[in-house]
Amino acid sequence: MSILQRNPGDFLLDGDVEYQKLVQQHSAYEEELQRISRSAYVSAEDLLEEVRLKKLKLRVKDEMEQVLRRRRNGQAVQ
Repeated sequence: MSILQRNPGDFLLDGDVEYQKLVQQHSAYEEELQRISRSAYVSAEDLLEEVRLKKLKLRVKDEMEQVLRRRRNGQAVQ
């Protein structure tokens, strides 16, 4: 992920192992989605996989937001 595409909150979490794991998962799902979209022929299985990957990617993004919220709340308390 390029530095220009990162959310401002991502910089707060560079050292957070859980967050980095989620970022890696998110990127892996995106790479798979790109592979499917570049395919000349898309089968029914590919379409199902695309839907599954989009749901997983969204779930991971939600988890990333939760980690960010917890981190912000934790920093606000300190």
